[in-house]
Amino acid sequence: MKKRSVLGMITLATALSITLVACGSKSSNSSSSTSNKAVKLPISYNNTKKAIKGGTLNVGVVDDSPFKGVFNEELYTDAYDNDYMYPAAESLFAYNSTFKFNNKGAATLKQDNNAKTITVTIKPNVKWSDGQPVVARDLVYAYEIIANKATKSQRYTESLQNIEGLTEYHEGKADSISGLTMPKGDNGNTLVIHFKEMKPSFNTSGNGYFLESAAPYHYLHDVAFDKLESSDKIRKHPLFFGPYKMSKIVAGQSVQYTPNKYYWNGKPKLDKITFENVSSASSASALKNHKYDLVYEMPTDTWNDWKSVKGYQNLGRQGLIYTYIGFKLGKWDDSKSENVYNPKAKMANKSLRQAMGYALNNDEVASKFYNGTRSRATTLIPPIFGKAHADLKGYDLNIKKANSLLDKAGYKKGKDGYRTDPNGKKLTINFATMAGGSTATPLAQDYVQQWKKIGLRVKLTTGRPMEFNSFYDKVQKDDKSVDVYQAAWQLSSDPSPMDLYSQKAPFNYTRFVSDKNTQLLNDIDGSKAMNQSYRNKAFRAWQEYAQDEAFVIPTLYRQQIFPVNKRVKNASVDYASANNLNWAKIAVTSNSTAKN
Repeated sequence: MKKRSVLGMITLATALSITLVACGSKSSNSSSSTSNKAVKLPISYNNTKKAIKGGTLNVGVVDDSPFKGVFNEELYTDAYDNDYMYPAAESLFAYNSTFKFNNKGAATLKQDNNAKTITVTIKPNVKWSDGQPVVARDLVYAYEIIANKATKSQRYTESLQNIEGLTEYHEGKADSISGLTMPKGDNGNTLVIHFKEMKPSFNTSGNGYFLESAAPYHYLHDVAFDKLESSDKIRKHPLFFGPYKMSKIVAGQSVQYTPNKYYWNGKPKLDKITFENVSSASSASALKNHKYDLVYEMPTDTWNDWKSVKGYQNLGRQGLIYTYIGFKLGKWDDSKSENVYNPKAKMANKSLRQAMGYALNNDEVASKFYNGTRSRATTLIPPIFGKAHADLKGYDLNIKKANSLLDKAGYKKGKDGYRTDPNGKKLTINFATMAGGSTATPLAQDYVQQWKKIGLRVKLTTGRPMEFNSFYDKVQKDDKSVDVYQAAWQLSSDPSPMDLYSQKAPFNYTRFVSDKNTQLLNDIDGSKAMNQSYRNKAFRAWQEYAQDEAFVIPTLYRQQIFPVNKRVKNASVDYASANNLNWAKIAVTSNSTAKN
C-alpha cells in the first residue's frame, strides 16, 4: 500500500470533515463508559473466479469539493490528491505489515550506522511511464523540489534537515545538497544519503527522515521551481513509475488511467481505470446503483444505510487517522521557516483549552453515530502503533471539571451566562470546521452548544462549515478569523510526531512551540531511542505532555471501510499491500459490476 502519508510526511485527511447529525449530548455532567461493538471486517476479498483479460474498473472517491490536482508526491498536501495518485504513483520501497522495509520494492536500502549513511539502489528496469529509466538524479531532484524555497513545499520539515547540506540548499547558500551523493553519476542507479545523526526509525516506512519517492528530472527540470505546482506537467500530464499512468484528467472531477507499459514489476491486469468524485450525500445511492466497483472511502455515519448492499464485500482496517480540535497559538514565520508561539494569543491559556476538551462528549458521538466504526481518541498516537500508543484517559465529557478549570483561570460568567476573559473583556471564540455531507452543520452546532454549557461564546468562522480548500487556506495562513478549528490527520506509518508538532514543521498548524515540547520530540527520535523500550517511554512522556498542554485535543479514531464489488479480484487493504488496494495485481472476473 502506498500510504497517503507517503514519504514520512503527514497529509490532511480531508474526508474527515465529520458528517453526523447533532450529538444530543443533553446536560449530562460526565460521560458514561460506552461499550461500542467494533465492526470487524476482512482486509481482503478472496474472489476465486478466473480473471478476464483486461477489463475496466470504476472507482468513486468520496469528496465534497473538487480535488486540487497537485499530482506530485513532493508538493501535494491533501488526501484526495493522494487518492487519485494511487494507481500511478508507487513508493520506492516495499515494507511488511508492521511497516518495516524489505527489499521487494523498486529500490533497496542499506544502512551504515558508522558512516551515518543510507545507500539507495534502484532496481533494473524501473522506468517512468514515458519509458525513461528512474535514475539517481530523479531521487535527488525530489529532495530539491521539497527543499527549494521557491516551491514553498510544506514537506520541508525539521526531520529532513537531518540530511547534510539540506538546510544550506534551502537557504540559498549552496546550489546542491552536499549530503546527497551519486557514486555512479546522475544516470546511475545509486544514491548515498549522508545524515547528521542516525535515527531509530530508519528501518520503518514513513519515518520522515528520508524520502520514499522520486521525481522525473528529465521531464520537470526545465520548469521553474516557483511554477512547478501549477505546471501542466504536474496538473495535466504527470509522470510516475507505478503500474498505471494518468491518461486523461478532468480538473477537479476525474482521472482515467491506462497501463504503464514500462512498469517494472509485471504487466498490469486492467485496460482502464476511472476515478471520479462522488459527494458524500450521493455515495450510498451510487453504491446501491452499482455505479462503482470500489469506493474510497465511504462515510461511516451512514454505515447502516449501505453496509449490506448486494454485490459488494466491505473491506476494513484500523486507520492511521485521528480527528482533532486545534487551537491557534501563534504564526508561521516564512523568513525563518519555523513556527513562532504567541503567549498572548486568545487561546494561550491552557485551562481554557482543557475546559473545551472536557466539554465535548465524543464517546456519545462515536457510539450513537458511527455504529462501531469510530471511537473516542485519547492520545495523538493512535492504538494501531501498539506500544508506542500510551494508555491515557484523554478528554472525556466532564462539565464540572471544565467549569472548575475556567473559574480558577479567571474566566468569569456574566449575567448573560457567557464568560469574559481574565482581563474582564468579552470573549468570543471563532471556530472553523469543514463542510461535508448534510450533517456537518448539526455536528458543528452541537460542539458550539456543548461549549455554551460551560459559558463560552463560540461562533462558526464565516457562520457555517467551510468548503475544504477555503478552510485549509485560512488554517495554513493563520487567518485571524480562526481561533479554534476541527480537522484531521492521516498519519505516516512511523509514529514519530516530529513532522506534525515540531518548531520547524509547517504542518504544525497550531503553531505551539515550547522548549519542553522540542526536548520530548527530540527524545523520541534521538540516539538513545535506538532502544525500543526507551523509545516507547519517550512516546508516552510526549503524549502525557501533549494531553496536559492541550494544544491539540484528539477527538476520534476511525476504521476505514472500502466497499469492493465482487467481480474484483486480488483486492486487499492490508497496509503491506503494494500501492494500496494492490493496484499492480487487481483484476476483474466479468465485464459488468456484480449485483448479487
